[in-house]
Amino acid sequence: MPDDLLRYDNPLIDRYASRAMAELWGPQRKFSTWRRLWVALAEAESELGLPITEEQLAEMRAQVDRIDFAAAAQYERQLRHDVMAHVHAYGDACPAARGIIHLGATSCFVTDNADLLLMREALAIVRDRLVGVIDNLGTFAARYRELPCLGFTHMQPAQPTTVGKRACLWAYDFVLDLAETEHRLDSLKARGAKGTTGTQASFLQLFSGDHAQVRRLEERVCQKLGFEEAYAVTGQTYPRKIDGHVLAALAGIGQSAHKMGTDLRLLAHRKEIEEPFEQTQVGSSAMAYKRNPMRSERICSLARFLSGLAPIATETAAVQWLERTLDDSAARRLVLPQGFLAADAVLLLCQNVTSGLVVYPKVIGAALQAELPFMATENILMAAVAAGGDRQELHERIRRHSQAAAAVVKEQGGRNDLMDRLRADPAFQGVGLDAVLDPRQFVGRAPQQVDDFLADVIGPIREKYPNALGTTAEVRV
Repeated sequence: MPDDLLRYDNPLIDRYASRAMAELWGPQRKFSTWRRLWVALAEAESELGLPITEEQLAEMRAQVDRIDFAAAAQYERQLRHDVMAHVHAYGDACPAARGIIHLGATSCFVTDNADLLLMREALAIVRDRLVGVIDNLGTFAARYRELPCLGFTHMQPAQPTTVGKRACLWAYDFVLDLAETEHRLDSLKARGAKGTTGTQASFLQLFSGDHAQVRRLEERVCQKLGFEEAYAVTGQTYPRKIDGHVLAALAGIGQSAHKMGTDLRLLAHRKEIEEPFEQTQVGSSAMAYKRNPMRSERICSLARFLSGLAPIATETAAVQWLERTLDDSAARRLVLPQGFLAADAVLLLCQNVTSGLVVYPKVIGAALQAELPFMATENILMAAVAAGGDRQELHERIRRHSQAAAAVVKEQGGRNDLMDRLRADPAFQGVGLDAVLDPRQFVGRAPQQVDDFLADVIGPIREKYPNALGTTAEVRV
């Protein structure tokens, strides 16, 4: 039996997340990034006068992506240290440069700076997927801006809204997530070249006590990594609060996705809106008629997992003793990649679902008409008073008719016959009841709010990220 069938596989990789995100957090990208960091450090040290030759640098550059993973694994078994294992494996591939690889650095120079580089790229992927979801929801909202539907508060029938306005609620949650993601991207810095406990003592020694040269070294390393600056002070690691900030932003995406997924499941139950359902898709192995909202359910399931990772990052930041303790390592190896993989998977599903939502206007209209007579009673009362009736007497008549109609619905399972009762009551003969019951009179400014939201909020996002628009997302399983 193949070995890959004997061992557990992470479903985030095998079933849910994109190949791009999975490869970003894979061994090749991780350890080639380590090597790029060693090259950047050696280049900066050479530029500032340390005896490192162009031949050594060229040798290091040539071997950045040619990693002998078997040799690195053998070294790690001997040394019980992953960074030193890769230093030795890199040195084997670069014999002329062996003596200057990792010069003056601590392990966190490569591990932390690499994590920050990977998080920066991963946040950009997440950002673009958010834009795709927002764009899809904007298109959907525009299409159904005027379609009245029953609103709900406390999961009880409430004042009507429109299908498009409800979609704007979902979209705005993701807009807020986009703003948070952009903020995290903009504020991300390098760990820099800080040395073993953040004092830069090793680099100060390399440069014979020249503090200005040490400052220049860090500036050059940051520039080579594409960061404007490094975190102002660190211990051995960059502040672990940064992981908490990033995971909180990803958890926020989980909250938004879960809310939308739950709403879609409720609407599918009401047969008002359904997620895409493929021609050969099976809803149930036993009940052949079923069209289960499996994608929305998966959104909720993965979103719950994603939101649950954030506390691990915050707790890790809270228990970092003094300059650093290694109990952060194993947890971070799990929550950073899996947080981004889960966010990627959730947003892929959201993109897929929002690009193909199916709306059933007649079902929506029937549900609205079943409740609208009760909601219209205040308007009917005002119209009847305007036609010359006594407000108090009319109020009592409406109260009695409403309770009788409600009893028919609740106790007999019948339809809401309130309007029939009012039409038969002489006190309401002068009222145009059909006009009063026009659903468009009850949605307020919902269509105009959709227009404003599209113009003021979604429009600028579309202009800012044109390359993220119109992307499609396949559901892998």
